[in-house]
Amino acid sequence: MSQANPYILVLYYSNHGTTKTLAYAIAQGIEEAGMTARIRTVPTVAPETTASKPAIPDEGDLYCTMDDLKECMGLALGSPTHFGNMAAPMKYFWDNTVTVWLAGNLQNKPASVFTATGSMHGGQETTLLTMMLPLIHHGMMIMGVPYAEPALNRTHRGGTPYGAGHVSGALHDQPVSDDERELGIAQGRRLAISATALAQANWNR
Repeated sequence: MSQANPYILVLYYSNHGTTKTLAYAIAQGIEEAGMTARIRTVPTVAPETTASKPAIPDEGDLYCTMDDLKECMGLALGSPTHFGNMAAPMKYFWDNTVTVWLAGNLQNKPASVFTATGSMHGGQETTLLTMMLPLIHHGMMIMGVPYAEPALNRTHRGGTPYGAGHVSGALHDQPVSDDERELGIAQGRRLAISATALAQANWNR
């Protein structure tokens, strides 16, 4: 795999901005490891299925395209927790990646996941685990956060070995804590280093 401008895709959906904040912490770790982070989001889905969103949002990060996805060297995928699962807009995006799956564009690339909840026990771990499933079907290699990261032992809010996390509070007014941010940065750094190494692997032996 060779690219003129290799990048790690940080793909997120955010309701109240807290998942977005965590996405940018992960992007910081990617950049600190010497890799480019490409940050993208997905449009909301409306109850009226005939409605459509513009291809370019009025503000904020650009919407992810299939080219953004298939050409990345690695992926960090984030969504708030909705009843223990990823949010519908992100699920809808992945339900429409069949052409990428058929072409095998994501096979043997590293991926990690991250999330945010309003409550401490709001389903972070089930969301992280279920977000891994479409990535496994795409042939990606899932990476978590090892306990070698000191913040994983210190955190009293978000952050798990399955991926970075944030607890935003019932009103979603709690900022990302130092430990949550540190785990996001560490996750991004680990993802970028792994992507560089895996790109050199010979998968045809």
